[in-house]
Amino acid sequence: MKKFNIHSISLSIALLLFIISIVLISIGNIEHAGMPMLALFCFLAVGCKGYESLNGYVFTALLFAGIVLAFYYPQYFIEVKGYKLTNLIVPLIQIIMFGMGISMSVKDFATVIKSPKAVFVGVSAQLGVMPIIGFLLAKTSGFTPEIAAGIVLIGASPSGVASNVIAYLARANVALSITITSIATLISPFVTPLLMDLLAGEFIEIDVLSMMWTIVKMIILPIGAGLLFNQLLGSKTKLLNKVMPVVSMVGIGVIIAIIVSKGRDNLLDIGGFLLLLVFIHNLSGYTLGYWYARLLKLSERDARTIAIEVGMQNGGLASGIANSLGKIATMGLAPAVFGPLMNITGSILASYWHKKTPEESIQTKKSKPSELLITNKEN
Repeated sequence: MKKFNIHSISLSIALLLFIISIVLISIGNIEHAGMPMLALFCFLAVGCKGYESLNGYVFTALLFAGIVLAFYYPQYFIEVKGYKLTNLIVPLIQIIMFGMGISMSVKDFATVIKSPKAVFVGVSAQLGVMPIIGFLLAKTSGFTPEIAAGIVLIGASPSGVASNVIAYLARANVALSITITSIATLISPFVTPLLMDLLAGEFIEIDVLSMMWTIVKMIILPIGAGLLFNQLLGSKTKLLNKVMPVVSMVGIGVIIAIIVSKGRDNLLDIGGFLLLLVFIHNLSGYTLGYWYARLLKLSERDARTIAIEVGMQNGGLASGIANSLGKIATMGLAPAVFGPLMNITGSILASYWHKKTPEESIQTKKSKPSELLITNKEN
């Protein structure tokens, strides 16, 4: 009972702080809204922790707390004793990818053999739909070339581990989700630079070979090391499998905080409009991914999976690429906004679909009693 009161009180305080923050912003006192907003997301995280239906939003709430902290106190996320914190971005991405490699095995690719059509549809949708939508949004945005290129960049990136978690919560095909993520990630060193050259070349100059090598260092080598580690140590990696998701979440939070602090001035100018465009980009991915799969006669469960894979991108990778180009404060903004937003929309979509069991799953359950009856008659 005591636990319930703590969490419900926290949510009530969060609601009050939300109202205070809105009032401050609406009357033009946005500079004084920092502490109320920071407290808002902290109390929201504590409140969500106490309810199973809201537990999935804890990380997102903490992520927004970090964003507010970086936005209002950028000096703490730019440099520490002469060390530029942007230097942490690539190593953090490599650690996250290493964790992904540890959790992978050859079995994850078995879905390619079992359902090649679903895998092809998923990968083609992810690397086709999002880059094109990103280009159209960038073209019509009116943003400076580097910020516009960032919108294309997040669209040209593969999905990340977050999509696998959302697929599980949405009663989608987790095996298919992991396979699509893995394949899209492994081919990204070749596909992402080519897409960027084709679609973002008019905004900024793209060095395709240099970008390929950058992605290989950030993605392929760490994942390969993780796979090898898993293969050699086997069951001894169980502890790492438990720790790495937490490390990954912290790493993503640090990366986003660094980007927000560096791009604070640009966010003040275009933050609201950028958020709107990123929201359209994200929702278009879910919608077009789902109906593309249904149009090609895939099951409801597989269509849900592909919608999630298309709508959720690897913001960390996109941020790393932007940082390697020295454009973290401009090109890195769209990925920084996309990451937290997709966690919210993905969680909402997962909650909606979780309550609606796919038709084929219901039919399978209904057919089981008759199958058992036939088996008994044969015996």
